[in-house]
Amino acid sequence: MDSLTQIVLGAACGEAVLGKKIGNKALLFGAIGGTIPDLDVYVGSLLHHNEIDAMLFHRGFMHSILFSVLAAFLLGWFTYKLYNSGIRLHSTTINDWIKLFFWSLFTHPILDCFTPYGTQLFTPFNNHRVAFNNIAVVDPIYTLPFLVCMIVLMFFNRKSNRRMLWLKLGIGISSVYMLLTIGNKFYIDALFRKSMKENKINIERYSTQPAIFNNVLWYGIVETDSSYFVANYSLLDSENRFLNFKELPKQRDLKPTDFYDIKNLSWFSNYYYSVYKIKDNEYQYNDLRYPILDENDPNSSVFSLTLYKDNNRLNIKPFEPKFDDFETAMSNLWERIKGI
Repeated sequence: MDSLTQIVLGAACGEAVLGKKIGNKALLFGAIGGTIPDLDVYVGSLLHHNEIDAMLFHRGFMHSILFSVLAAFLLGWFTYKLYNSGIRLHSTTINDWIKLFFWSLFTHPILDCFTPYGTQLFTPFNNHRVAFNNIAVVDPIYTLPFLVCMIVLMFFNRKSNRRMLWLKLGIGISSVYMLLTIGNKFYIDALFRKSMKENKINIERYSTQPAIFNNVLWYGIVETDSSYFVANYSLLDSENRFLNFKELPKQRDLKPTDFYDIKNLSWFSNYYYSVYKIKDNEYQYNDLRYPILDENDPNSSVFSLTLYKDNNRLNIKPFEPKFDDFETAMSNLWERIKGI
């Protein structure tokens, strides 16, 4: 999920492990631990000169279970050596610090698994991307109550029972909401299958996910042998079905057999993708797991990349949003959330 949410969750882990011993500093160290996996965005840029490789590095090894374990021991040992001195001598143990970093690191990729982007939990043993698709990458209803609870508990003494009460409240509210989104996901999947059957669409495979910032508006895509069909549905719609299915061609102006980079990108997109030639040495790659902005334009995907040939490989031009007016885009999103 977004960086703020991971900071809040990491801080909660720090408080749960070391809050009674070191107070608000536990929140700080937990927040640091919760942020570390997302530093793979910068590490990937340092390790790879090709932008596709750098993008695919995100949510890879630094989001794995193995990394959580190894980094917890390293960071725990290092922080203990720095902290265990002067008036703080023997106030904590190395075990405390290893636990703090393990839980703040480990919960980060676990939370990411619930989003549509996908997380390689089992790297380097397996590159399967775990994605449950039940909550958006950014969802204020999950994050804000959790954040408020973490802020409130900071004002209580580290040994106060009220501090623990607010911690449990923050974790409890966010967890209950997560369970509700999972329930929504089961309902939406059943509704999507029903809607496809009513529209006589032959299902090869399908995927559904919530739109950004909410869990009310959902997007679905189904693959057939020759094309894709996409539709959306709001829980506030008057009819309990996905409406207005749009057919998208399986456009493949570049093929995985032509470039290994297309094979990697298609894997990244769970094979819901299209590639359009824009002009000489320039192609648009659309990740169709995410909605299209214009129902009349199959090449208007929210998540699109501009590719170009770079020696014997493909590379990515700097990402540019597909909408010029953010306020209008958010207004349109809100209108669709309210239902039709």
